[in-house]
Amino acid sequence: MSRQVFLYDPPDRFIAGTVGLPGRRTFFLQATAGGRTTSVALEKAQVEALAERIDELLDEVVRRSGGNAPVPAVAPSEVDDTAPLETPVEEEFRVGTMALAWDGEGERMVVEAQAIVELEPDADEDLADAEERLLQDDENGPPMLRVRISGSMARSFAKRALEVVNAGRPPCPLCSLPLDPEGHVCPRQNGYRRSE
Repeated sequence: MSRQVFLYDPPDRFIAGTVGLPGRRTFFLQATAGGRTTSVALEKAQVEALAERIDELLDEVVRRSGGNAPVPAVAPSEVDDTAPLETPVEEEFRVGTMALAWDGEGERMVVEAQAIVELEPDADEDLADAEERLLQDDENGPPMLRVRISGSMARSFAKRALEVVNAGRPPCPLCSLPLDPEGHVCPRQNGYRRSE
């Protein structure tokens, strides 16, 4: 079966968002353009890592260009996107591997999110070779979302993604574990329930 690539070059909208209540949220990346929408599910930690790495990569692009790259230092307010995910949210796949790159010629950030796959090395290859084979742009690979966005849209994405991640349950002031509405058993209080 041939690989399905959901390509948005550029998208009208590329955001991270959630469905559900804090503590039970499902995280999504969603790209929209020309009347079509693609939503892929991923873990909270993946959203946070993606946002942090986007900011780091953009900072490096600015540093290497001597400040001449079309990348703003902070997310411009005119591209802020605070609207919710487009509905209905239909998961195309669950993300396993993500990749980032800066296309210097096109002056675009390239974000790739690839579906989870079971990695089974062939008889004559080790796990590292099997992982390398998986990352090749093979026509028979797993489904992939590929998005090419401007520097300002990437900064806006990263800002919103971190806000979405931090909008969950507040942390316990003693142990930093998430507080449920009914409280939690705090290890720093020797197992007594803590409620805010």
